[in-house]
Amino acid sequence: MLLQFAWWAYHLVELTQTHGFANTSVSRKVFMILSEGMVFFLIILIGLWQIRKSIKRELKLADRQRNFLLSVTHELKTPLAANKLFLQTLRKRDFDVEKRNDLLDKAISENVRLENMIDNILNATRLEHQTIYLNRENFNLSDLLLKIIDRFEKVYQVHNLQKNIEPELNIVADSAMIETIVVNLIENALKYAGTDAEILVSCRKTNSGVSFSVADNGPGVPDNLQKEIFDKFMRSGNEETRTKKGTGLGLFISKEFAQLNKGVILYKNNTPKGAIFEVNITQ
Repeated sequence: MLLQFAWWAYHLVELTQTHGFANTSVSRKVFMILSEGMVFFLIILIGLWQIRKSIKRELKLADRQRNFLLSVTHELKTPLAANKLFLQTLRKRDFDVEKRNDLLDKAISENVRLENMIDNILNATRLEHQTIYLNRENFNLSDLLLKIIDRFEKVYQVHNLQKNIEPELNIVADSAMIETIVVNLIENALKYAGTDAEILVSCRKTNSGVSFSVADNGPGVPDNLQKEIFDKFMRSGNEETRTKKGTGLGLFISKEFAQLNKGVILYKNNTPKGAIFEVNITQ
């Protein structure tokens, strides 16, 4: 392009020095050269703007991937260290049955948390390489939601989950993917709203299918991040100073799984405060 500009400049100088601007054909050629030059210049500006935009996007992704690696390292070490402590405590001391069962329940809870995180990493990899497949079946969504809530209450000792679930709602979808979506949304609410917050799991029939949601009364999502919360590795803040657990994959996987099952996931602000994540599945 620079060579083209130099060639045009040479032609302009040569034409004006030889014939001047009085000649009509010369004026037409000068106008043509200037017009083409402006178009090329505009193309260069657009190209530079696109390159700058692409570089910023890649830098943001690289930063998120760095945060992801830091968070995964921390998240892997935490349950492993906790389980090691529980097992060492059980071996060194002679507890009664109730205390022993309590320690074992905590170890199982940490193990389930580790298992869920590994599943999220594997699912994200399968989605990226398009090696994940649907297993559509007819199942009772209402029963699935109640089982998930019961598991959180028994395994994780979570007692702030409320439910508003219409009974006997059957859908045709991949039950494992739907379960992953619900688990990710509940864990997300517990993580950011806190274990003392009110969390409501709802499910209802709609004109086009079914809709289920997880709502909390926590701080919600800042306005400047609402468009990016479903991006891969997206987490607010810096990983070195962040206190919230997670890998930044849960909402990304939930969005992809919802789309694979002919659905869509939406974020809404709760009233008076908090967040609502709603999934609408078309049947």
